[in-house]
Amino acid sequence: MPQPQPAHPPILAARGLHFARNETAVFGPLDLSVEAGEALLVQGENGSGKTTLLRVLAGLLQADAGVIEWNGVPAARIDPLLRASAATYLGHLAALKADLTARENLEFLCGLHGQRSTQTIDGAMATVGLGGLQDSLARQLSAGQKKRLSLARLWLSPAPLWLLDEPYANLDLGGIDLVNRMVQAHLRDGGAALVTTHGAYAAPPVRTRLLTLGGNA
Repeated sequence: MPQPQPAHPPILAARGLHFARNETAVFGPLDLSVEAGEALLVQGENGSGKTTLLRVLAGLLQADAGVIEWNGVPAARIDPLLRASAATYLGHLAALKADLTARENLEFLCGLHGQRSTQTIDGAMATVGLGGLQDSLARQLSAGQKKRLSLARLWLSPAPLWLLDEPYANLDLGGIDLVNRMVQAHLRDGGAALVTTHGAYAAPPVRTRLLTLGGNA
């Protein structure tokens, strides 16, 4: 009798993940996974550890305990450059160079992290509603425009996993709809997303699971 084929491992999985600061637990132990075509929505009040969790998963902070796996392979066994190409992180800060133009910022970031072959910088800026602002300096952009420029970088990224920390912040209703449509398209293409929110907005209309963090850290 033919043996059943093993299920494809999730894009990201973590077991027993724990992080403490000054000997005070921020979160954990946590078990989580994100599969291709789905979003994991991480909810919790301010201070519950949402941002810290994403920074740990992105490799920007070191967990105190637990195992993180990418496509079934422990992160500790993966070259850091390859691990960085597996996920793109959208944090609270725009991470833009103020004296570079919008185009130059995207060119610089694509040079560091790669660029989807099917996307162009002009196309990405048009997608996020910044068409015509390619030559504007980043410091001249509004908070909402800077957030949209960060979303353009996200759209250009070849990484299969998006780590989105409060992606709706500084966006109007049109921007919120834009984020939802981007996540939908990314998941349709076989990607996955981990999205944090303190509950101000509903989850994007995609296949979603929920992880709730608690505590006062």
